[in-house]
Amino acid sequence: MALELSQQLKLSQQIFMTPMLQQAIGLLQLSRLELLETVQQELVDNPFLEEDSGEDDAAENNPEIRQDGIDEDGYGREINCNADWEDYLGEFASTPCLLQAREFESSEEIAPLEGRCSAKPTLESHLLWQLCLSTMSETQKNIGEAIIGNLSSSGYLQAALKEIADMASCTVSEAGAVLERVQLFDPVGVAARSARECLLVQLKNLRYDRDPVLVELVESHLEDIEAKRYRPLLRKFRLDMNNLKKYLDIIQSLDPMPGASFGGGEPTYVSPDVYVYKIDNEFVILFNEDGLPQLHLSSLYHAKIKLTSEQEKEYCSEKMRSAAWMIKSLYQRQRTLYKVMESIVRHQQDFFEYGVTKLSPLILKDIADDIDMHESTISRITTNKYVATPHGIFQLKFFFNSGLELDDGSQVGSESVKAQIKKFIAEEDANTPLSDERIGEMLKRSLKVNIARRTVAKYRTSLDIPSSSRRRKYF
Repeated sequence: MALELSQQLKLSQQIFMTPMLQQAIGLLQLSRLELLETVQQELVDNPFLEEDSGEDDAAENNPEIRQDGIDEDGYGREINCNADWEDYLGEFASTPCLLQAREFESSEEIAPLEGRCSAKPTLESHLLWQLCLSTMSETQKNIGEAIIGNLSSSGYLQAALKEIADMASCTVSEAGAVLERVQLFDPVGVAARSARECLLVQLKNLRYDRDPVLVELVESHLEDIEAKRYRPLLRKFRLDMNNLKKYLDIIQSLDPMPGASFGGGEPTYVSPDVYVYKIDNEFVILFNEDGLPQLHLSSLYHAKIKLTSEQEKEYCSEKMRSAAWMIKSLYQRQRTLYKVMESIVRHQQDFFEYGVTKLSPLILKDIADDIDMHESTISRITTNKYVATPHGIFQLKFFFNSGLELDDGSQVGSESVKAQIKKFIAEEDANTPLSDERIGEMLKRSLKVNIARRTVAKYRTSLDIPSSSRRRKYF
């Protein structure tokens, strides 16, 4: 078999994702706080990137240096072209200059409150502080530390007594004695092993344990009380509704999760990326640039730096490209966010005028077709972004929702239906709560939408609202 050499011409297409392009895509889906951290880190790492302090930099004050740098370095011209912030300001200044002072004042009214929060003590530190101040012996304190170290965020003990005894090298009875004392620490009932035990500890501390009916209600009938099965309880304890209500009021005054107020579930503060104001019958879009540094290229670009080794030249070249791409990527991010927000305002005009009940069905493809971008880009730019509207702060993803058919053939957004269900239930009579079927009839009258009972139940469940039987109040 003979071997031959031959030449072939092959045409193919390949897509390469450069590190710079990956950086630009990554910036798209960053939240505002993450973007601030990224920009600050880049300012620290890159000597060719500077924050605009509002004063003219050295290069602008020295025309000779700037002219020499631009003429001698062709790459500098490309950078300056890409980093034209004046175009950015001109393109996104959607309001007249006369309104700028008013806009500035309005944005300050919705200023974030992160800086006003102080650190809270954790449940563990709060209990250890009480343990140190107690009169327990060193051995008992060691057992107490083992108990406190095995508590969940809601304050329940997650280990068995035998495991606690093994950890503290003591007997089970000694561990049990310390556990009873820890359960009386503030908040009372902490370190309980079940909700029943937690409530019984609190009853004992309040000296309600002398009433056998109350103790048995907690010990044996918590499930009946939760399901509001009151008639069997009335028959068993020979009570009327008024006496039973007094017992239930005492039980409801107890805290089944005493450690929850110390839990790690810190509140999440949202800083909107965009503000939408209505000024003179026109919706104006403004970026929240509070704390976001205005970047510009350092004067080192234009200075004649003597580079001796190839390693230094490669380092400077890489940092120069990174600085230029960072500015360009930020510009592209803001430009994309502005176009998406502008399209959302155009599609959801009724929402910005009248509120959540007028939210229209919208999908990513509608916005993508409107501004001629890919759906994946719309998905990235709407991730972890918030907008402050005249009706509250909403995530950009909130404006994308499915639609329900109306009688006249048009559609209404599912979020509008949910908002209407929530409003009906908030205004209902607690003694005769609205059933899902009844809510469906009311939706047909108010929104002209045909909606099945199962769909009402699904939307109600997604809003974390219990059924009508669980919402009913007997007293």
